[in-house]
Amino acid sequence: MTLLAEITANYNYWITIFLMVSGLYVVVSRTNLIKTLVGLSLFQTSVYLLFLSPGKILGGTPPIIIKGNTEAVYSNPLPHVLILTAIVVGVATLALGLALVVRINEACGSIEEDEIIERLGRE
Repeated sequence: MTLLAEITANYNYWITIFLMVSGLYVVVSRTNLIKTLVGLSLFQTSVYLLFLSPGKILGGTPPIIIKGNTEAVYSNPLPHVLILTAIVVGVATLALGLALVVRINEACGSIEEDEIIERLGRE
């Protein structure tokens, strides 16, 4: 198998790697709290994709066992169920983070980390 065929066959893993690296870069390089939360969401989305990628089997059927059908290939529903739970937790965590950013902005007058640290250091 050539390199190009290998890359196109596993494109979902390459997208996962791109999202993970870009989310990590945004978290590390930005001092704005909202941009940091966006970076964390990108990183979290890459983890969802990483879990969902092996969950679907091409040609797989829903996991309903039918008598006499011994040759069926079943898709695993467990990753999808786990990711639904993770999405709900992720949305709640993001909402809490945004609420904290609003409260920090009210208390310190900024959402830039450097300015917040400087203002808290003076007090």
